[in-house]
Amino acid sequence: MPRLLGVDIPNYKKIEYALRYIYGVGPTRAAQVVAETGIDPDTRAKDLTEEDLNKITNAINDHKYAVEGDLRRETAANLKRLQAINCYRGLRHRRGLPVRGQRTSTNARTRKGSRRTVGVMKK
Repeated sequence: MPRLLGVDIPNYKKIEYALRYIYGVGPTRAAQVVAETGIDPDTRAKDLTEEDLNKITNAINDHKYAVEGDLRRETAANLKRLQAINCYRGLRHRRGLPVRGQRTSTNARTRKGSRRTVGVMKK
């Protein structure tokens, strides 16, 4: 498995799709990086040379894209900041409820977790 920026990318996927396994690189950025480096988009990840891997790494670093650990730290810091200043969004994050105005009387099961019924006793 080729390793880019501390991430193992899958062998048998085309390079444009394999780059998406890096946190912070989506479809648009992956296409830009492949076009900029001049690598054939139909190349599989296992067929990349060390030179190609270095080109890709340099292209990502040259654009100063926040990827992997830096991006994860940045998003975690943003959530901590919202919680520290006690704004509405921070409170919703802290309580594990939907943040962007969705209804909670029904639905919202992804954020709230599975249903907990109260007062039902089995013998």
